[in-house]
Amino acid sequence: METIKEINIDVKHIATLTGHSGCVYAMDKGISEHTVFTGGGDKVIALWNLETLQPEKFVASFPAPIYTICHIPEKKLLLAGTTTGSIHIIDLEKKEELKILQHHTAPVFNIKYSLKTNCFYTAGGDGNFAVCDLDTLSLIKIKKLSQEKVRSIDFNYNTSEIAVALGDCNILVFDLETLDYKKDFIAHQLAANVVCYSPDGKFLLTGGRDAHLNIWLVENYELVKSIPAHNWAIYDIVFNPDKTLFATASRDKTIKIWDATTYQLIKRITNENLNAHTYSVNKLLWSTYHNYLVSAGDDRTIVVREVNSF
Repeated sequence: METIKEINIDVKHIATLTGHSGCVYAMDKGISEHTVFTGGGDKVIALWNLETLQPEKFVASFPAPIYTICHIPEKKLLLAGTTTGSIHIIDLEKKEELKILQHHTAPVFNIKYSLKTNCFYTAGGDGNFAVCDLDTLSLIKIKKLSQEKVRSIDFNYNTSEIAVALGDCNILVFDLETLDYKKDFIAHQLAANVVCYSPDGKFLLTGGRDAHLNIWLVENYELVKSIPAHNWAIYDIVFNPDKTLFATASRDKTIKIWDATTYQLIKRITNENLNAHTYSVNKLLWSTYHNYLVSAGDDRTIVVREVNSF
């Protein structure tokens, strides 16, 4: 029996947004504080308004299902990674496609960008990790990291590092500026699905297909804590805006909210208790707008809930 920490937290279901005709795999911040982009199996990216809880007049269609979205507001660009390995780059101001990159031969699982390096980074199911220039949108470097999938990318600006999760259970750590190898370690018994640095940069949180949430001390990447957090694979980890909580999403249909200091479980969100998802939860976004925790899943829905601690 899992122990839930007694803490004053209120989770309120706000809305379940429908409109996608396929599983929703991808989500990122929208063009304003109260909007989010979503995309998935229906080959469409939609923009949702968290204030009106309605879709905005923005729809982008693609030739293949979408696994990841990266909105770069500073450049007014929207990047979409597809199941065929293509990366579509949309100019949001001109509302036109600028470029299609085909650096991967298998699905693109994650795209992240860094203004510090002026680059964006892509993780592919072909085991490749690619780096592109944000201005020219051209390839700078591509590395073969594994015979398995490259699943997730995150940055630690305090240590100038980039962590990458691999399907062969490993985490690789590189220097953010030079991409020189720094560290690798076996993180999970099954595939490592997601990496997420704590906001203070002192810890790396990883989630795996083994359903474990693992906490690593960044100083030496030693395991601090291993939590059997879910019943199935963990697909996403996000911190709340004030950095006191974080949430995990899983194939087991649940979302769990944790204390960011003690790593104790605070709340378990299921379809039975909080109108959650009926299938796998694939992606999370914790918005600054009303502290909304937004989730997307295989049931084709986007669920909006307000989380308040007091």
